[in-house]
Amino acid sequence: MKLTAILAASTMLAGAAFAQDVDKSDWPSSFTVGTASQGGTYFAYGSGWANLVAKELGLTGGGEVTGGPMQNMALVHTGEAAFGMTTMGPAAESLAGTNPIAPGLEMTNACAMFPMYQTPFSVTALASSGIESVSDIPAGAKIGFGPAGSTSDTYFPRMMDTLGVDYERRNGGWTDLGGQLQDGLLDVIAFAAGVPVPAVSQLEVQTDVNIIEFTDEEQAKLLEEFPVSEFTIDASTYTTLEEGARSVSMWNFAIANCDLPESFVKEVVNVVMSDNERMVGIHKAAATTLPENWNKNTVLKWHPGAAAWFKENADADIADDMIHGN
Repeated sequence: MKLTAILAASTMLAGAAFAQDVDKSDWPSSFTVGTASQGGTYFAYGSGWANLVAKELGLTGGGEVTGGPMQNMALVHTGEAAFGMTTMGPAAESLAGTNPIAPGLEMTNACAMFPMYQTPFSVTALASSGIESVSDIPAGAKIGFGPAGSTSDTYFPRMMDTLGVDYERRNGGWTDLGGQLQDGLLDVIAFAAGVPVPAVSQLEVQTDVNIIEFTDEEQAKLLEEFPVSEFTIDASTYTTLEEGARSVSMWNFAIANCDLPESFVKEVVNVVMSDNERMVGIHKAAATTLPENWNKNTVLKWHPGAAAWFKENADADIADDMIHGN
């Protein structure tokens, strides 16, 4: 399913002035951004910046529903999507040729473009279930892990194994899983998505939920076993939370096909990174879509256009061997 922003001629003319001093002769006339399932942060965030870029640069473009980070790496690597979004864990696996979508294929033609936000791993259950901690999850619980191949589906089952949880695995889009939780078809949803997760916010409106934090011991186990960092979900994120919830997280980056024109990618990065307030208006998770977070990419080679923007505007010290083509 493609959700492409078709812009009016007047809007395109206005946006065209944005990059008027740049040679656009080799630019594509349209583009798509690989996001994830509807109801998740990737879809809302990705569709938002896609539409913003299309408007500002006078192009046709928009977000496309996908299976998430793993599939986005494949789509961008092959050029089926110009842009996408991924998480550092799936990115590393894709570069190593262990992406389950195409085992053995080293997806080295997907380049880093700009930092997005951290993906916290969080657990949600209905308040009526009585599940208030990970240890409360009953044996054989039906747990929704998000779309197959997503960051959540890739890492959260392994995390649950590490924490000693016995479960039945379920997959689906976040909105669908939220409906199944509400209908009693699932016991728990294990979310890995930028916060606030739209599906959780919607659940809060419709019913009482428990947003379950990890204990100190559980967090320590996950930090030891997985490529994650400490994270606290701020109390202001959800109406359900009365205080911050202990979690772990993984950084997300926007990615570009490495063969895209340097000037094109540089202008796309400029649109997104030059006005953070505008990005936060698209999604609160963009509060960390800041130039200084360029150094959170330790996995992917940079697109030359993106590297040029961060060097010029964020004094980024990007090593030559971390720039594609060098």
